[in-house]
Amino acid sequence: MSFIDFNNVSKRFGDNVVLDDMSFNVADGERVTLIGPSGSGKTTILRMLMTLTKPDSGTISIDEEFLWHEKRGDDLVPAGEAHTRKVRSKVTMVFQQFNLFPNMKVLRNLTEAPIHVLGKQKDEAEERARELLEMVNLSDKADFYPSQLSGGQQQRVAIARALAVEPEILLLDEVTSALDPEIAAEVLDVLRDVAKTSDVTMLLVTHAMRFARDVSNRVLMFNEGKIIEDAAPEQMFNEPQHERTKAFLRSVLEEV
Repeated sequence: MSFIDFNNVSKRFGDNVVLDDMSFNVADGERVTLIGPSGSGKTTILRMLMTLTKPDSGTISIDEEFLWHEKRGDDLVPAGEAHTRKVRSKVTMVFQQFNLFPNMKVLRNLTEAPIHVLGKQKDEAEERARELLEMVNLSDKADFYPSQLSGGQQQRVAIARALAVEPEILLLDEVTSALDPEIAAEVLDVLRDVAKTSDVTMLLVTHAMRFARDVSNRVLMFNEGKIIEDAAPEQMFNEPQHERTKAFLRSVLEEV
């Protein structure tokens, strides 16, 4: 049963068609990686789920509730802010840039949303935050400010902060692109553990193909606003069917 549904979704910026009447779905607990050249629509998918980018047409639903629309009688109308916020509360995202609160220490970065958005008690939120810091191997950094951490450490804090709000859907947008390879490998190891130890639904945009192979149930190849190939990772990386997919994977692997 699908958990996330994109139904005939389109988006353009000026004359540039970013998503072209796109439909796909993701099952509850499934981990799906989006690959393809820059500008092919991958990050737009994530931004729509975070309600940062509005579709021009089509519908998106999460757990059978429309995200950008709501039912009014027999009609489907643009959603009010309260409805959109309620549905979007199931989703969180880790960005390329870490987006931590610079004026807050690490522990408070992790507890701010659970306390003020989820209504958790401070002691409960701090206990969970310390568990997550241990999971990302940063137990000793709770009282540091983000500026005192390396890029890789900041990204691991960002991952822990995303998990602190107990999301049903975790979005990851090129989370290692700003890191050098050695530090990126540490962050990807943390995400492998998240994939193994949780049932959170994950959508990932990444050029780290080995990581995509390790954690994904499915891989979607995007090109010019369309999904041109949808396959299990073994099929996608070992025997891609589409010539554009083959050319893209060759170029990415040559860069590596």
